[in-house]
Amino acid sequence: MLNKFFIEDHVKKALQEDIGFGDVTTDYLTTEDDFMSCFLNTRSDGILSGREVFETVFKILSDKIDVKFYFKDGDIIKKGDQIAEINGPARYILMGERTALNYIQRMSGIATETNKYQKAIGDLKAKIADTRKTTPCFRAFEKYSVKVGGGALHRFNLSDCAMIKDNHIKFSGSLTNAVTRLKQNLSHAHKIEAECDTKEQVIEALACGVDIIMLDNMSLLQMKECVDIINGRAITEASGNVTLDTVRKIAETGVDIISSSAIVAKAPTLDLGLDM
Repeated sequence: MLNKFFIEDHVKKALQEDIGFGDVTTDYLTTEDDFMSCFLNTRSDGILSGREVFETVFKILSDKIDVKFYFKDGDIIKKGDQIAEINGPARYILMGERTALNYIQRMSGIATETNKYQKAIGDLKAKIADTRKTTPCFRAFEKYSVKVGGGALHRFNLSDCAMIKDNHIKFSGSLTNAVTRLKQNLSHAHKIEAECDTKEQVIEALACGVDIIMLDNMSLLQMKECVDIINGRAITEASGNVTLDTVRKIAETGVDIISSSAIVAKAPTLDLGLDM
């Protein structure tokens, strides 16, 4: 998902934003000949994500910086673990420290939160998935971290899949009208998903031959009834008010996917630090 050229372009913009016309602290405290060693340590338990992005920050600033990781993305890290060692010119390590940490803390936080939800589902077939409620221009990193945390990925953007929401239905006059028009124009490679909040809409979506049916903000009893009605004729997705306390109960209804913005939008950053 994260190609090198994409990471480098993104990191360069982040460094431009943070450094501006120069680091007036570090520039006047260090010389090109000053070297330092430091460690990336974790102060809390979690799942690591963002190793390559972290390395890219320092690689762009100086090819003399050596970053050696002891863990890979997806590994469980425990409070007190030494994650990586960084050696090189002090000026550029100090200059890139905050940007590098911003990436890896945010990404590891999302991977960790996703993992909590997937673990709560346990041995049931459902997969926790993300939504489009992401940080603008940071979606690729957030979705990558969801995958690293053991989750499934929903559509990446509006061009991936046709998703008919309530406003689309109102605009079109009916769900049937919306699906008919889409099928006349869509590529054979695109799937159609319909957002349904009643049993009647589910029955209509099945009659239209949609590929995915989202059970939106339904009660557990309603979801179970709709899953039984669908009976494998479409992928079933549950969405709305998904929390760590409710996710397993939702999975027990038999749905295939449980989508939640919480694994990204409400994920706390993982507490990592760069220590000399």
